[in-house]
Amino acid sequence: MSHPEVHGVVILARNGDRTECYQDPITQKSEYTQSTPLGEVQAHQLGTYLRNLYLNPSSSSHVRGIHSDLVDLKQVHVRVKVGGEGASVFDSATALLQGLFPPNPANRITLANETTIVAPLNGYQYIPVETVEPSNDRSLEPWTDCPAFEKHVRDVQNSAEFKEASKNAQPFFNALRDFVFGREISMENMYNIWDFVNAELVHNKTYAHRLPPTFIEQARGYANMREDAIYSDKAMGGIGNIASRTALSSILKALQRIAFNGDPLQLMVIETTYQPFISFFHQTGVVESHPELKAIPDFGSALAIELRRAPPPDARDFLRFKFRNGTNEDFRTIHVFKHREDIPLTEFIYRLENSVIDSNREWAQACSTGSASGWLSFPENATTGSKFADASLGVFLALFMMMIMLFVGKAIRRRRSVRLRGPEDRLSAPPSEVVVQLRDEKGRIRL
Repeated sequence: MSHPEVHGVVILARNGDRTECYQDPITQKSEYTQSTPLGEVQAHQLGTYLRNLYLNPSSSSHVRGIHSDLVDLKQVHVRVKVGGEGASVFDSATALLQGLFPPNPANRITLANETTIVAPLNGYQYIPVETVEPSNDRSLEPWTDCPAFEKHVRDVQNSAEFKEASKNAQPFFNALRDFVFGREISMENMYNIWDFVNAELVHNKTYAHRLPPTFIEQARGYANMREDAIYSDKAMGGIGNIASRTALSSILKALQRIAFNGDPLQLMVIETTYQPFISFFHQTGVVESHPELKAIPDFGSALAIELRRAPPPDARDFLRFKFRNGTNEDFRTIHVFKHREDIPLTEFIYRLENSVIDSNREWAQACSTGSASGWLSFPENATTGSKFADASLGVFLALFMMMIMLFVGKAIRRRRSVRLRGPEDRLSAPPSEVVVQLRDEKGRIRL
């Protein structure tokens, strides 16, 4: 069925090139990294590409009714992951928005004294973004500080398939040893090995001349194998898919807002890292028809989810999914849940509703290893062997926990800091409550 009219689009974008970024092989926590001029160009190119596709009135995918010259902030909402790789992701979001809404001399005002003022840089358009920090919103980095996910990582790395792949990779690991300068070479650490080799190959001329042919392809292949196993799950609602299960909370809410005629939102941009892409392709079954997507997406990649409306008399809304790997190719249409055409919005929501994580409490429940009651919990079958002792221990632990909570509560009230949102709060804040982050000359985020 043809659905020519695009009423809105949600963009999931990966950050551009950055310096080497080490991730703990178990906790998956990232160390500090920063964007490079190459990464900023990649993000800017993506923004320009999206502008030509969705904001150009002559494009067949033009978003109907959206303001293309001067941004209407009611129509656009941007969320940016500022957890691991935060600085580079923030910079990429800024560069993407520069390409999406470039400077325009019409961005001006006339003062009471009839003086006309044009915004700096010949009409630069300042677009506020909502920064998503894992300390109070788990929607864009749910895999860190998650015991259940760490157990999943260990289970994957202890599996027979993983050990067999590690055994087969030993000849390559031995050949690569002289090119990683003392770094641990193993399948468990393969993402970090590939990230280092790739960063050096791009930015170090001497290293690029020394690295033998096919080494970067082999390193990328083993890294893809590991990351695909870590950030996927056989079950749609499995812990391995947690990266997309939380991101989909924001995506579904945005699509529902776009579908509602009384809501002005038409474009949502989510700037993040590579993990949600892998999980999304598994959670929605895309990898069954596109096995090549069982891999780390390139810098500057993007997934576009277009909301299209059927012509009368069919008033339903449909979704079309497009993926662009890196900045050197165009969008190609992919299909979810074994559909061969656009999927109705209602069906997409229905299929996902039981696997999407919508709140911090749901995230905590999914991440608890023993029970869904919280962080400090015993295995479900733990016992002392005596009913009286079990009851006494339970009373003691309850009182102990109450004392800890009372102490922590008093400590928090004494601290002069920003109050975090509670576990009952939704993962994605209302778009009207946008947090704007300013950046100083060195590119660091100032609160």
